[in-house]
Amino acid sequence: MALDSIREILDEAQASGTSFWEVVLQADMEERQVTREASMAKMLTTWMAMQDAADAYTGTRKSVSGLVGGDGMKMRQYNFRGEALSGGYVSEVIAEALSMAESNACMRRIVACPTAGACGVMPAVMLPLVKNYDIKQRQILEALYVASGVGIVIAKKACIAGASGGCQAEIGTASGMAAAALVKLRGGSDETAAHAVAMALSNLMGLVCDPIAGLVEVPCVKRNVVGAVNAVSAADMAMAGIESFVPVDEVIEAMGEVGRHMPVEYRETALGGLANTPTGRAVKDSMRRL
Repeated sequence: MALDSIREILDEAQASGTSFWEVVLQADMEERQVTREASMAKMLTTWMAMQDAADAYTGTRKSVSGLVGGDGMKMRQYNFRGEALSGGYVSEVIAEALSMAESNACMRRIVACPTAGACGVMPAVMLPLVKNYDIKQRQILEALYVASGVGIVIAKKACIAGASGGCQAEIGTASGMAAAALVKLRGGSDETAAHAVAMALSNLMGLVCDPIAGLVEVPCVKRNVVGAVNAVSAADMAMAGIESFVPVDEVIEAMGEVGRHMPVEYRETALGGLANTPTGRAVKDSMRRL
């Protein structure tokens, strides 16, 4: 089955008496011509890579440009002192998002989920949850299949690259994927997950991609935090019974339209937004002299 829309996946799950994640699993088996066991083993490898990336973070590395590095550790220390306004799970989400996105900027091994620039969102919402709650490995894999299905649909109906559709395409997509995964991990229905995706995407629609000096560092790393916390809020709203007024597939299509109409300056060209501030231009000039 081609994963062309969220509604098609939901309808197929209902018609076959299965669930969203199993439809996505079956599609992967058909596309790659692999067994169920091989597909799930590959997904487990992805999850283990996320864990390894988190475990490898020390907070001592700086990116080659020197623009980012160490903020994840600062956030962890701030949390440890009990000073964070968010506290608990959300504080851990923030720290993990910073750490993972910094790891990418520092050329460490990460999972592009759905892109390297947005690699911090999914691990940020899942790792602290798994650490603090009794969640089985199978539940994690099921949640990852749900997130993957969401990402595939967005890639087909809109885009996931900042160069094509702005940061809404990268961080926005990652946030929608993470929101769906959270709903799945917390026992929510497939329809509930769809509402979470719609709200997460709606909240970040129009977010531009304006990296200083063309590097996926500033403001990209901190936007992983925004995407992760947004995913948590969208999942919580959906689990509370709050629904998106606009159906998820329509939200995705609108996101694609916004991306197509976004001026080129705001699509990863480093020609507009923060990249075009005096500070941003100064950094770009300094990079040219290196």
